[in-house]
Amino acid sequence: MAGRGHRRDRRSQGGSAIADFALVSVVLVPLFFGVLQLALIWHVKTTLTSAASEGARYGAAYNRTVDDGRHRTSAVIADVFGAGLADRVSAGETSIDGQPAVEVDVRAEVPVLAFWGPTITVEAEGHAVKEVLP
Repeated sequence: MAGRGHRRDRRSQGGSAIADFALVSVVLVPLFFGVLQLALIWHVKTTLTSAASEGARYGAAYNRTVDDGRHRTSAVIADVFGAGLADRVSAGETSIDGQPAVEVDVRAEVPVLAFWGPTITVEAEGHAVKEVLP
């Protein structure tokens, strides 16, 4: 009967996994959604920059106007995000190192909480040197 003297009083571990999950999820869930939101904003920013650059190149092509570039930028944004994302798409003529160029600016309001809630402003621009006959 020597085994009875070495017997330990063990407490039940039942329910500790639920408590651990509750404590860890308080930190991990907001962190996960924060990273997800940053990824969404980054995606919107890079897509708007790409659309502005494409519109500037399109408007800078020979025999095209600045307005053609603005319309092309709006069309690319509408294809990716739908018609309601870009608040302002503007295009104008400028110069880059003394060469005539086209500049396209895009401004959009992006919801902070995934697709709902308050918004932040994301701006992007694209430039291209205009094609001219020699």
